[in-house]
Amino acid sequence: MMGAALAVQQDERQDIIDLMSGFSLETTPNSAGKIANFGECVRRGTPIYITFLPGSDFEATIALATRLRREGFEPVPHIAARSIPSRMFLEASLERLHSEANVSRVLLIGGSVPAPVGDFTDSMQLLETGLFDRYGIRTIGLAGHPEGCPDISDEGIRKALRWKNEFARRTDARLYLVTQFCFEAEPIIAWDKRIQAEGNKLPIHIGIPGLATVKTLLAHAKACGIGPSMKFITRQAMNVARLLTVSAPDRLVYDLAAYKARDAACGIAGVHMYPLGGLKKSADWSYAVADGRFDWNRNGNGFEVQTTS
Repeated sequence: MMGAALAVQQDERQDIIDLMSGFSLETTPNSAGKIANFGECVRRGTPIYITFLPGSDFEATIALATRLRREGFEPVPHIAARSIPSRMFLEASLERLHSEANVSRVLLIGGSVPAPVGDFTDSMQLLETGLFDRYGIRTIGLAGHPEGCPDISDEGIRKALRWKNEFARRTDARLYLVTQFCFEAEPIIAWDKRIQAEGNKLPIHIGIPGLATVKTLLAHAKACGIGPSMKFITRQAMNVARLLTVSAPDRLVYDLAAYKARDAACGIAGVHMYPLGGLKKSADWSYAVADGRFDWNRNGNGFEVQTTS
């Protein structure tokens, strides 16, 4: 019962609500096919990113973006540079996203494929085409890497971030960073402080792992090549009994909210939820926290949330 839980201080509660306010979610065309109506599990107006997996047909992305817009959501398609066969294909795809789904926001990524299928190798080349501006897409997410990336050197990541900041300064594009998901706040905070010191001005949306079993989280983390905070999830997985226990990002959200509230130089603007254990489960938890329907549980080691379902 909520009344039996330990109290979260009012200022801490508001900090957490502020961090979670306006969170985004994501889905894949395949997963979306199993959802009869997104309105049954996600509130209308919520930004929903459309993941593009290597080898996928972009027609499925366009179709899902159109469906999400029709059902009252803001579709945010992933556009993977290394999976685009040509500039002509990119322009045709953007024209359709604009005309069929009224897309005004996208996430640009390099894309983890062994070799580019066309002329593009990174998101910077996509930005330089000028095509996004032509089709009314001026809010553009770019990948952030608090724990590095197996496909890019650390120095390559630094150079790319400098270029993206310069692009934002010389254009009217509204650029921001979306990070891979992490399990602990410490690596995120250290990364944010470092890139702010190096001149980053792009707002950051931190990737948060949604409710899922430790086994599921561990599998996704390994697939994404996530670094230092892997130690956290691995420590949990060492207890076999915990592999089937649902893990929630309570402590991560609490720590990030405290950092954002107390450090005026913090670059974190919001969070992006990765619904690794299912869209509805993560959405329910996220809305409960964003609405303030939570408190510390009896053991003082996480949130006890009051969902509406």
